[in-house]
Amino acid sequence: MLSVLANRTYRHLLAAQVVALIGTGLATVALGLLAFDLAGANAGAVLGTALAIKMVAYIGVAPVVGAFADRLPRRAFLVAMDLTRTAVALLLPFVDQIWQIYVLIFVLQSASAAFTPSFQATIPDVLPDEKDYTNALSLSRLAYDLENLLSPMLAAALLTVISFHWLFSGTSVGFVISALLVVSVTLPRAVPAPRTGGIYARTTRGMRIYLATPRLRGLLAVTLAAAAASAMVIVNTVVIVRGQLGLSATDVAFALAAYGGGSILAALSLPRILKRFGDRPVMIAAAAALAVLLAGLGMVTQLVGDAARYWPILLIGWFAMGSAYSAAVTPSGLLLRRSADAADRPAVFAAQFALSHACWLVAYPLAGWLGAGSGMMAAFIAMAALAALGTLVALVCWPRQDPEIVPHEHDLPPGHPHLSDGGADGNRIHAHAYRIDDLHQVWPT
Repeated sequence: MLSVLANRTYRHLLAAQVVALIGTGLATVALGLLAFDLAGANAGAVLGTALAIKMVAYIGVAPVVGAFADRLPRRAFLVAMDLTRTAVALLLPFVDQIWQIYVLIFVLQSASAAFTPSFQATIPDVLPDEKDYTNALSLSRLAYDLENLLSPMLAAALLTVISFHWLFSGTSVGFVISALLVVSVTLPRAVPAPRTGGIYARTTRGMRIYLATPRLRGLLAVTLAAAAASAMVIVNTVVIVRGQLGLSATDVAFALAAYGGGSILAALSLPRILKRFGDRPVMIAAAAALAVLLAGLGMVTQLVGDAARYWPILLIGWFAMGSAYSAAVTPSGLLLRRSADAADRPAVFAAQFALSHACWLVAYPLAGWLGAGSGMMAAFIAMAALAALGTLVALVCWPRQDPEIVPHEHDLPPGHPHLSDGGADGNRIHAHAYRIDDLHQVWPT
């Protein structure tokens, strides 16, 4: 897995991702504590609303950026988004009203929505070999998981000597270092996608490719299950630990670190597991596990009233959900790469970014509002039902047999250049790696 680090450009980009994620993780802990400081027992509802606003920014901005990402200067654009996020993070310590949280989160996450798809679409161009790219995906997932583990642990250590407001400074430092690392390398130029329509056609191209591809519809359903679990953890950990169990801000960080520890364990094991079992069985099994874990924790929440007994159960449950979450979402980059030509890849990555965050747009406020209004058991059970729905839809939408090379027929005149590909021998039926594009607009049955 570590062989890809020999590539200097990828090494610097991965380092940029890691430091930015650690900064973001510090902000996640600080934001939860800020919400609890301003809203008390209603912190879950405030966090749920703030994160729903984040999802609105992602859904609205990412497809537009994806449509024009192949025309933007990659390095300058990524650095500009990092600096925008730095400026917003510097303002967060001075928030004293709930509405201010909402405004700043929208600006911050709009910049992230522009940054992330462009960053993700750059990696396949830096590492064109599929084995290298597979290893890079595992390292990328590991970076996210290290953020889930290291950021809360770092936050726990810092909170013993400073106020949580100062954690936002760590976020700013992370974004500045990320920008410097991006500046330090030369990024490959994006492959311009063909311009076959107006703004509407370009901004929806990635979405249309995505939704016309069966395996990606299955990916979206698995993402819904993953969003249900992660929303429960991110939105309600602070309420459970501080409000129900009466524990400290440091314990909030430890609970989030347990979730990250499970994710790391899964990320380290996934390359071997995926090679043996394939992406579909692993991802759908992980989604089903999330539904079972959420339902089980909901029942335990109802039955175990003693804080001393519930605390270790919560840590074990968060660890297990982190493992299943990582197994559900890590292979998504492989599926996206399989399903799009190089020119369409930025738009398809942006579509995944927007559609996946539409799942979180449902899950975040539902977890927060139910937790605040109906109790934690209701929130757990609702998230379990959402994860179960995602699992069932994935089973239906994602064919068990999903080959990359697909025989198909074209209604093209004899001698068309495309018919010479894939062994057509002048016939209209041929086979090649099938992807939705201008010549292949419907998936063959």
